[in-house]
Amino acid sequence: MTHLKGRSFTKELDFSVEEWRSLLDLAARLKQERREGAERQRLTGKKVALLFEKTSTRTRCAFEVAMMEQGGHTTYLDPAGSQIGHKESAADTARVLGRWYDGIEFRGAGQDVVETLARHAGVPVYNGLTDDWHPTQMLADQLTIMEHTTKPLSEVSYAFVGDVRNNMGNSTLISSALMGMDVRLVAPKQQQTSREVREKAEAIAAQTGARITLTDDVEAGVEGADFVATDVWVSLGEPKELWASRIELLRPYQVNQDMMRATGNPRAKFLHCLPAFHDRHTSVGEELYQATGMSALEVTDDVFESEASVVFDQAENRMHTIKAILVATLA
Repeated sequence: MTHLKGRSFTKELDFSVEEWRSLLDLAARLKQERREGAERQRLTGKKVALLFEKTSTRTRCAFEVAMMEQGGHTTYLDPAGSQIGHKESAADTARVLGRWYDGIEFRGAGQDVVETLARHAGVPVYNGLTDDWHPTQMLADQLTIMEHTTKPLSEVSYAFVGDVRNNMGNSTLISSALMGMDVRLVAPKQQQTSREVREKAEAIAAQTGARITLTDDVEAGVEGADFVATDVWVSLGEPKELWASRIELLRPYQVNQDMMRATGNPRAKFLHCLPAFHDRHTSVGEELYQATGMSALEVTDDVFESEASVVFDQAENRMHTIKAILVATLA
């Protein structure tokens, strides 16, 4: 993995097929070492700053645990904990933190911010999520797929259903193209990924043999799928005035038992990057129920809690794959 030392991790498009696969292989190896109690610390004394403009459970904890288990340290800066974007530019923040830390993670809205940090920090910068890309999630998703199928990734059929014109849709399309997968983005036409991202995915697919389908036909989109994935329909930063129209538009794309049966594959698995609105056991879930009458939005509780659901394996793998990124770029 020495060829990735010092590299930033801002989006999937920055990596070759071989580099992306090597990160998956390293994550699997590190996970096995941990399971066997044979993990070797490769990041002793290394320090990573965690810049969070958007809060998170999985991303923060995954970075912190990964660094701790590898002998390193983290500093967490919450949305009010730094001056970035307020009193200090991203470029200036990068040039300060890069003198103290061996790496910087950023989770926030602007892809331009993480790219600016990467240009000016002088150390690797990691994208924990932006509005355009979510690359650490993609490694976790693909590691989970590898663990739950006997097929190579190039033979896996993967349907991502719902609102795909965002970071998850973009990253799913590009990362699946890198691994030569049969990827289907199943969404209303107005919620599909951009032409620019689609063209980049098609260029990669021409080299890897990936099969790309964009459709608003649910039955055709999920037919034969080995994995069905979705994400939230409404983001908490969006105006509530949009919720009702968005939910009405996406109702036919809810992952439920009928959709899982429509795959025609009794072994099909369900993926979700979490958190998920699958019940009323949260304040937002209850608020949405009172507004819409729906006790679940993008996925029903009977799918989320079923044997087909591998969402908590997927969540666990955030840590193993982030650890691989850190080891590959810092060790």
